[in-house]
Amino acid sequence: MGSNKLTIDFTLNGERVERAVDANQTLLDLLRNESGIMSVKKGCNRGDCGACTVILGGKVVCSCLVLAPRVNGKQILTIEGLADDPKMKMLQEAFMENGAVQCGFCTPGILLSSWGLLNEKIQPTSEEIKTSLEGNLCRCGGYVRIIGAVSMASKKL
Repeated sequence: MGSNKLTIDFTLNGERVERAVDANQTLLDLLRNESGIMSVKKGCNRGDCGACTVILGGKVVCSCLVLAPRVNGKQILTIEGLADDPKMKMLQEAFMENGAVQCGFCTPGILLSSWGLLNEKIQPTSEEIKTSLEGNLCRCGGYVRIIGAVSMASKKL
């Protein structure tokens, strides 16, 4: 019986990566288990919670819903890859200032969704912020502070 592995290459946080993956392997498992990206978390494993959010080809996606072979030739950003990004720094500061970080489980996904929103619209309304975060669940229920933090960051930009 032959190997069921496919070789893919992609850019992860600015670095070219080559991996052998199974045809049914998720991007979430590839990033977390084989690439050591710990900010990408397995929550619901069905695209409902946003804990596994990444930026794939410029779009906010749930990595648990993307098969690893589909990222061949694409660019992937995680929170680790945006450590020096000015918008991300502004968001992180606003989250800390607003007390929008509680247990931290959801924070990377929410920050990435917020970053994606601010790349599309610098001054989003409260409703636009809520809409952009619909796919991200906060176990601690800190939504008011999270929305406030995104709004604060957008005003500082």
